[in-house]
Amino acid sequence: MFSIRKIGAIGRTYRHLNRYQRIIRILFKYGFDDLVEGLRIDQYLETGLKMINRKPREEIEKRSRPERFRMALEELGPTFIKLGQLLSTRPDLISPGYVDELAELQDNVPPFSFAEVKEIFLAEIGKKPNELFQEFDEQPMAAASIGQVHRGLLQNGNEVVIKIQRPNIENIIAVDLEILAYLASLMEQYLEELQGHRPSAVVDEFARSLSLEIDYTVELANIQRFARQFRDNKTIYVPLIYSELSTERILTMEYIDGVKTSKVDALRSQGYDLHLIAERGANLIMEQIFVHGFFHGDPHPGNICILPDNVTCFLDFGMMGRLSRKDREDFTDLMLSIVTKNDRKITDGVLSITTQFGEVDHDALSRDLTDLLDRYMYLPLKNLQAGKILQELLDLVQRHKLSIKPNLYLMIKALSTIEGVGLMLDPDLELIKLAEPFVKKVKTERLRPGRLAEKIGETSGEYLKLFQEMPEEARDILRQLRAGKMKLEFEHRGLGRLSRGLDQVSNRIAFAIVLAAQIIGSSLIILSDIPPRWNGIPIIGLAGFLVAGVMGFWLLVSIIRHGRM
Repeated sequence: MFSIRKIGAIGRTYRHLNRYQRIIRILFKYGFDDLVEGLRIDQYLETGLKMINRKPREEIEKRSRPERFRMALEELGPTFIKLGQLLSTRPDLISPGYVDELAELQDNVPPFSFAEVKEIFLAEIGKKPNELFQEFDEQPMAAASIGQVHRGLLQNGNEVVIKIQRPNIENIIAVDLEILAYLASLMEQYLEELQGHRPSAVVDEFARSLSLEIDYTVELANIQRFARQFRDNKTIYVPLIYSELSTERILTMEYIDGVKTSKVDALRSQGYDLHLIAERGANLIMEQIFVHGFFHGDPHPGNICILPDNVTCFLDFGMMGRLSRKDREDFTDLMLSIVTKNDRKITDGVLSITTQFGEVDHDALSRDLTDLLDRYMYLPLKNLQAGKILQELLDLVQRHKLSIKPNLYLMIKALSTIEGVGLMLDPDLELIKLAEPFVKKVKTERLRPGRLAEKIGETSGEYLKLFQEMPEEARDILRQLRAGKMKLEFEHRGLGRLSRGLDQVSNRIAFAIVLAAQIIGSSLIILSDIPPRWNGIPIIGLAGFLVAGVMGFWLLVSIIRHGRM
């Protein structure tokens, strides 16, 4: 697990000075000098910034800001590409234009050498590839920023694909995460419009998810759990994995020779049932979400293969979503309240799946939700698109200073993606109609006698624990009162900018006082006619005026740079 170390801002900046300068150079290249100046990074990197051309090229300026942002992330490398992919699933943090552009992020980079592949095998397993495999293709099938994939043949003749992590990628990511943590702290200090989104918390969440993604044993465990979920379902196939040939940096799994769902013409020409494939794919995703609470987080066309007999096979289990039973039940309650058009329950349902980062006007929220439903609830079912409705719901809650929980965002993204895949295969697919039995199943499961008994038992256990701990807690409070150790703590929020402003004002006043003293002292020396002299004027006094002039000019430039006279 990556750890973002708590070190000083200046120390962290200079420890990775070259990487900072490269990041700033790329931001300037793509026209984000306003961001750099807004974060005031230049106060630590003044020397490096003097060498940077701040004017973006003309061809770059012609592109939209979201497109330039995507291009900058691609050039900044693996950590920033993965950050962009995370942000593309979080429309509560960035506007729709950026979400759409970041969804197009390309993760194609040159492959690393086969010599390095052999070194990784020796370090991880203790043997070279040719000692483990009957055949091993030295040229990778694909290369990305985190790793690359090779084809191989096991000693028993089974075809496999081997995913191998890039050398030194963990150190590269660790450095970038430190830098991102520092930039996030600057955003909270200087960009008031982002403070409610808690950039530091976003970076922490990103660090955790990236730690899981670069540990291939996590993906191996995901595949094993996914296979257990569907072991009795003949409509889905899960690739075999080879644990003895897998480590944190190597993952070996069965090679799947199927047709990607993106190749619609090939599926049609080979006699596949496109309507059945679309319906099965949608049902499988909803079973993962509503029944198991463990689902594929990125079911795009490139990650779904179709095998003979219209069997579905998911690929790439690095991004998996998890929903607790409560999350599933809360989302189901919202869906049912929408179907029954219960305005009060709809508002309560939205609040149950969101967190607040500001004051919420419940009446205005209820009115906007009602308006949203009125636009859709009276349309024919075949004209309803779940992805579009969910996207409008996301935009609505954001306007009301609400944020849907990250795991629910991933669920919404998965539903929207699979609906897009389904409509590509079958334009008449009705995802909302297919979702009805799963929603009802969650509702029925909640009312099952065994589930009710379990819930009563859990609640009773919590109350019993509370009553058992209450006397000891009360005694602790009384002991602290008797010893005079009880204290109240007050936390002041929103005073950071005021404190920094007061520091800046006091520093300028002190500087101005020293400047005034310098001018007065130099004047007295000149009037006293103290030697040595130059053209009859005391040289010490002239030097004092020169220093005062430099100090005055420096103070003026500092004031102009920060936009406050």
